[in-house]
Amino acid sequence: MTVSRPSVAAPVAEDSDGSVGPDAPSAAERRSALRRGGAVLVLVLLAALVPLLGPDLALHESGEAAAPGIDLVTLLRTVMFGALCVLAGHTAGGWLTRRVPDAPAPRPVNWSGPAAFLGAVAAVGLALIVANGNIPPDTLAELRPGRLWQTTDGRLALLEVNAFIAAGFCAQSRRPGSAALPLAVVAAAEALRAHPSIGPEEDPLVGSALTFVHLSSAALWAGGLLWVLRTMRLWRAWPRPAAALLGLYARVAAVLFAAITASGICSTLRKLPLDSVFDTAYGRVLFAKLLLVVVIAVLAVLARARLKRGGDPWSAMVPARAEVVVLGAVVAVSALLTAVPAPIWWDRPLWG
Repeated sequence: MTVSRPSVAAPVAEDSDGSVGPDAPSAAERRSALRRGGAVLVLVLLAALVPLLGPDLALHESGEAAAPGIDLVTLLRTVMFGALCVLAGHTAGGWLTRRVPDAPAPRPVNWSGPAAFLGAVAAVGLALIVANGNIPPDTLAELRPGRLWQTTDGRLALLEVNAFIAAGFCAQSRRPGSAALPLAVVAAAEALRAHPSIGPEEDPLVGSALTFVHLSSAALWAGGLLWVLRTMRLWRAWPRPAAALLGLYARVAAVLFAAITASGICSTLRKLPLDSVFDTAYGRVLFAKLLLVVVIAVLAVLARARLKRGGDPWSAMVPARAEVVVLGAVVAVSALLTAVPAPIWWDRPLWG
């Protein structure tokens, strides 16, 4: 008499993005995940070089004095801008995926919670610097958070901290799209901080409006692309919806790129004399950012051309992934740009 063994269901594995699949990952998939993790670690280390080495390179032989704590401020602003991009991408990504016909169910793991936490921590660090007279405190005794209410810069710093916290709660709620409002508050506070009402600028509200458009469009562009690529990796078995998602993002990104370009050109003409591009730290950092944006534009055109030519979303992902990497570098360079001395307002404080 033969006794049959009870069948045992194969274990269900969860991939690196949190989606559940019927089979355990193969050795090739595990090696691919390790390579991606190593690449992310290398990129994080390279991004850290911008706040560590960028200020000295930008200020070299420019005749300008480095503001106190410029390295720390650049690092904190890099983290804050990166968090803003991730949160904006999560909000815009949900809007994009809902407009894809027959969109598959898998969605990327929600990074909005950690992003909001890091953004709030970075905003708190910047706020403490503002409270200490735009100088990083050396000891706990120098912390004066109560002074934040006494200045416009301090109130804007507090507003950013609370906006990041609110955005994190909204992104985790049943209506993640509601995070758009606190994220807009962060962008508006940054725009007002960059163009104070006191100074030689004739109309600071125009400069604030340009900065708001520039920062908001850049955050949606970078964060949206990150969301799209993470979603497409989960949609490997659904090439048609994946191609539709990338095509939809491409059309939105074209509008965002036009807004970034127009607002960036107008802001540059208002703040930077053309004969000071290579003689000032601001001009050098701005030129480096311009070169990176040109590289991004080439990669974006290449990805869209591949998608349009063959309709294969996987061939377009190669330049799109490189585009995300360069966008990360632009975030770090943009943070440095806000920390170096402005070419016209020589006596302007570091953070405001």
